[in-house]
Amino acid sequence: MRRTLTAIAAVAVCAVAGMARAGEIAPADVAFEDMAVATSLTGAPGNPEEGAKALANRGLGNCLACHAVAALTKEQFHGDVAPALDGVADRWSPEELRAIVVDAKQVFSDETMMPGFYSLNLGKDVRKDLAGKTILTAQQVEDVVAYLATLKE
Repeated sequence: MRRTLTAIAAVAVCAVAGMARAGEIAPADVAFEDMAVATSLTGAPGNPEEGAKALANRGLGNCLACHAVAALTKEQFHGDVAPALDGVADRWSPEELRAIVVDAKQVFSDETMMPGFYSLNLGKDVRKDLAGKTILTAQQVEDVVAYLATLKE
């Protein structure tokens, strides 16, 4: 009886986990239109606090390697290779920000150094642990976009 209940619970957990991911848009299915991605990748709102963490995390977004963000002064070593992200919400809509985070090469050009964080087209010399994977999950992209949307002048 105990094994049966454990098996039923395991199946229920897997089903719930599958349903949570079922609403995600796969990287290959993201629709770019007029330099924007209008549809949320998850159907759920992003969490700006989690987005700030992903943006600053050197193992995830690592955005600070190239961009400065005044609101994240506690983080060290902000880059100056790319524009500062302060006021980015005044320059780009959330849909445009989503497109840039998903795959900046689709928005700017193949020449941009910014990687596609929700793309399987990562270019050459990809870290072995990222081969065939996205850098950020769909929810992390939504979280980063939610955070960027707070950065107004």
